[in-house]
Amino acid sequence: MKFKQYYILIALGILFSQESSAQTTAVSPWPKITNTNQPWARWWWMGSAIDKPNLKKNLIDLHKAGIGGVEITPIYGVKGEEGNFIDYLSPKWMEMLDYTIHIADSTGMQVDMVLGTGWPYGGSQVTLPYAATKLVVEKYSVKKGAKIIQEIKPDSTKEKVPAQLLNVVGYGADGTYIDLTDKLDGTLLKWKAKKTDYTLYAIFSGKTGQQVKRAAPGGKGYTLDHYSEEALNAYVVPFDKAFKGFEGKVRSIFNDSYEVYDTDFTPQFLKEFESRRGYDLKKQLPKLLSKTDNETDNRIKSDYRETLSNLLLNRFDKPWTNWAHTKKFKTRLQAHGSPGNLIDLYASADIPECETFGSMPFDISGLRREKQDIREGDADPVMLKFSSSAAHISGKLLVSSETFTWLRDHFKIALSQCKPEAEELLLNGINHIFLHGSTYSPERAKWPGWKFYASANFNATDPTWADAPSLFSYIASCQSMLQQGKSDNETLLYWPIYDTWNNYQGGTLFFQFKIHSLSEWLKGTPFYNTTQNLMKNGYGVDFISDNFISQAQVKDGKIVLPGGNFKSLIVPACDKMPMATLEKLIALKKAGGAIIFQGLPKSVPGYYEYENQNKKLAGLLDQNKKSIQPVVNLFQALGEAQVYPETLVNSGLKYIRRTIDGEKIYYLVNHTAKAIDGFIPLQIGNKEVVLFDPLTKEYGNAIVQKKSDVTLVKLHLESGQSFILKTEDKASQQEWKYYQKSTDAIALKGNWELSFDKGGPKLPSNAKVSTLESWTKLNPEAEAFSGTATYTLQFDAPNTIADNWNLNLGDVRESAKVWLNGSYIGSAWSAPFTINLGKLKKGKNTLTVQVTNLGANRVRAMELKGEEWKIFYEINMVDKDYKKFDATKWDVTPSGLLGPVTITPLKHNN
Repeated sequence: MKFKQYYILIALGILFSQESSAQTTAVSPWPKITNTNQPWARWWWMGSAIDKPNLKKNLIDLHKAGIGGVEITPIYGVKGEEGNFIDYLSPKWMEMLDYTIHIADSTGMQVDMVLGTGWPYGGSQVTLPYAATKLVVEKYSVKKGAKIIQEIKPDSTKEKVPAQLLNVVGYGADGTYIDLTDKLDGTLLKWKAKKTDYTLYAIFSGKTGQQVKRAAPGGKGYTLDHYSEEALNAYVVPFDKAFKGFEGKVRSIFNDSYEVYDTDFTPQFLKEFESRRGYDLKKQLPKLLSKTDNETDNRIKSDYRETLSNLLLNRFDKPWTNWAHTKKFKTRLQAHGSPGNLIDLYASADIPECETFGSMPFDISGLRREKQDIREGDADPVMLKFSSSAAHISGKLLVSSETFTWLRDHFKIALSQCKPEAEELLLNGINHIFLHGSTYSPERAKWPGWKFYASANFNATDPTWADAPSLFSYIASCQSMLQQGKSDNETLLYWPIYDTWNNYQGGTLFFQFKIHSLSEWLKGTPFYNTTQNLMKNGYGVDFISDNFISQAQVKDGKIVLPGGNFKSLIVPACDKMPMATLEKLIALKKAGGAIIFQGLPKSVPGYYEYENQNKKLAGLLDQNKKSIQPVVNLFQALGEAQVYPETLVNSGLKYIRRTIDGEKIYYLVNHTAKAIDGFIPLQIGNKEVVLFDPLTKEYGNAIVQKKSDVTLVKLHLESGQSFILKTEDKASQQEWKYYQKSTDAIALKGNWELSFDKGGPKLPSNAKVSTLESWTKLNPEAEAFSGTATYTLQFDAPNTIADNWNLNLGDVRESAKVWLNGSYIGSAWSAPFTINLGKLKKGKNTLTVQVTNLGANRVRAMELKGEEWKIFYEINMVDKDYKKFDATKWDVTPSGLLGPVTITPLKHNN
């Protein structure tokens, strides 16, 4: 019996050991990182002066740093490299593309590319008939009884490119209209005004003359007409030929932000206008072109702008995506800057893409935003949501972003400054970040290598590359979660674009929805104010257009769209709304949908029979006045629709939420200046919660307090910190380790050994420092140095019991790696510059901190010596304000470990 019990105990011990082993070797709940989770980079090919060895090295550098893919954008070249230029789409260029794809495949990366060089679309294959077009109108006066015999042609001083005469029409002083096009003999008009005085309007299809910006060799030429499917079909002919055998090898084709300037026409515009708007625009030209701000004329201008939007969507963007699909490519589209409905345009691509430009303010403690180094940013959260909303309502998984453009001046961008900008994107539904950008640079290039004129530049020539993998890893960890499941925004908000189209807008017909002019069309509108109010109060919201409202249905009380289901749809106060949209909203409400009106439209948009349409609109409003009565309290109405806010925003936290298999994923970020500590409510009841730290990759089950309607999660987020939370029914992971400070911070003092490891222009001599300050104060060599240096300090362990020790590096310029007693601990590259060390050993401990600074001081020193590195064609190099780049005017940039460095004892607080 004793032997039996003994073996039973042994068996139990083996089982217990196996169970413990299974727990310690359990598969991490972090998703396996894919190349789509990782950030990608726009990859500038300067002059396409590329070769296979350097293509391979560049790609491997990017891959090792944690970049998942590249978007190839060929641009202007480097002076002195003319003999290495390769013409775009030439057999040699296609050979290089094929090799790039091969190397990318071998490293597990993917490749996107622009359908052209520079931007916007255009090139040598674009003939004048298919070039970007504008409306040109000339006026002639003919008195009663007078005869006109005249060559009808545009003003040669204004129109440098030949314009095609389409029509001549006349408007009599007595209100009559006459079409004189059939009176033309070529361009010669012979006609007599018999009954009254006439003003004649000659309508031309003119050309903007715009050329491709920053074009690469073989890519120069006219910009393409973006309102013509015929023009698009002609444009892709060279690509049809070049891409034979490349089907499916390129992941997606990219189209940059709409910078086709002053293009407000296409040869078939008048025909398209009449078909879509129901009347002949030629009869209303004086009203269209008037510079008077009045209702009738503005309605005609609105129709014109809407037609441009229709053509851009249906005659270009949708056919472009369809063409890409025939090649087994996806499409990425930046719709902003265009004259069209951004929601519909973004949604026409497989991957909608927004962009950031400049530097946004954040309250994060220790985050530097020196005025002399920044340009104010345009990354308004409301603007960012146009692209993510389009993806969410149309059912697209990925939303990308051109990221960090002009975040700071050249050579002055720290990784810590990138993090909150990336977080702001992630918080607003972007989950596929593209760096802007990385320039192909061969080994033969003198430091700092080849650089694109617009900052930022991420590649191995920059000192920050030493710690850039930490930033890329953080983004990949966040995106691995935020690419799962679906967006969990519950509320839709109607975008009343007709109110913008119907505004006078200075009389221009070509109105662009640009990120750089939000005050002209977005800020201050009821739509914008409602969006901000919803977000501020914890509601997840997506935008919806008239087109997507027409596709909506109601099922089980939910508003059903191609991309998912929503609990409510809010209509902000607006002036103009199409009759069809109002009818559909009322139908959705009658079907049980929660349609919430903040105000009722006063009129239909457009000119065609608008007075009769307005009577019908008024009748429809009157018939349904009880059911569509504007709400007094929006939040009360949302509550009645069972839409509840995430009250965690009251703590100062920002969030975004996704849903997957019935569970919720939360991404929480503290952009406030203070730590946020305590139990944070989640709007989901009776759940366990797994905490994920995307910075350290730590995870574990949180302490929770369960209620029927909410789950309270114990959290501590320092200023600048973020967490990902995932709900579950039963605790599945090890416990999250909570710590609290047991005593105040202890300063680490003594003599630091400072050695310079790598960088240039040359390594300064080693030094001993007792006071931590910028290494630039050591000597002229250190002042000019950009690279990596190591600080080493021996210190005695404090006579304090602790479960862990938190190291605070203080002011770090700019990123650091940390070792304790020869063991690597991790990196500290973003605010707060802290890291947990684990336990100290008794007696002497050795702290090693490897710090990397920016490239600014080295560039400054080069230019002070008269060394030239700006050797690029076209714009060459400019600063953040697009003025001539001149680093000699810069002050020395503080560098190294500035401290103070402290350690704080921590105790478990589970």
